[in-house]
Amino acid sequence: MRLDKFLKVSFLVKRRTLAKEVCDQGRVTINGKTAKAGTTVSVGDEIAIRYGQKIVTVRVEKLLNSVRKEDAGQLYTLLREEAANREQEV
Repeated sequence: MRLDKFLKVSFLVKRRTLAKEVCDQGRVTINGKTAKAGTTVSVGDEIAIRYGQKIVTVRVEKLLNSVRKEDAGQLYTLLREEAANREQEV
């Protein structure tokens, strides 16, 4: 599954176009490497997303093409949520 679609389906990002923009800005990494919107996501991957002043890191648990908002949390496990330093790049 494409990274931008996973971010949208899991509700980590509200819209797929926004997910693509976030990826294009270099604010998303998969397993420590900067990822583009078309990067393939697999079960077990660690995704780090920079939202303004915080970095959220999750592990992919399931890949589904569609899911209800209430069940979206089953697609990933939150590993950590930390403040982002201004010098720190994700």
